[in-house]
Amino acid sequence: MTITSSLSPDKQELTIKIQGRFDFSTLQQFRNAYEKMPPPKPKSFVIDLKESDYLDSSALGMLLALRDFAGGDESNIRIINPNPDIKKILVITKLDELFKIE
Repeated sequence: MTITSSLSPDKQELTIKIQGRFDFSTLQQFRNAYEKMPPPKPKSFVIDLKESDYLDSSALGMLLALRDFAGGDESNIRIINPNPDIKKILVITKLDELFKIE
């Protein structure tokens, strides 16, 4: 499991790429990906799950913690490239109502 983050040239969007399992073992790495960014805070966030093959309940909690960090109801977070199984979990848990799933 590897988590990498990159900031857009205008520093307005942070992309977090998750490779492998997205579970409790990635908690600190995931939090560091957005909490350790120098100010100002990005206006939007992208979670790229293209190379992720597993997501558990702790990962759902991490996504919700990111949402709170990003501004709650005012946050702009997109989850992109989930495989069909991960997308199904996001829909079943109704997180597709809180995040843009692409």
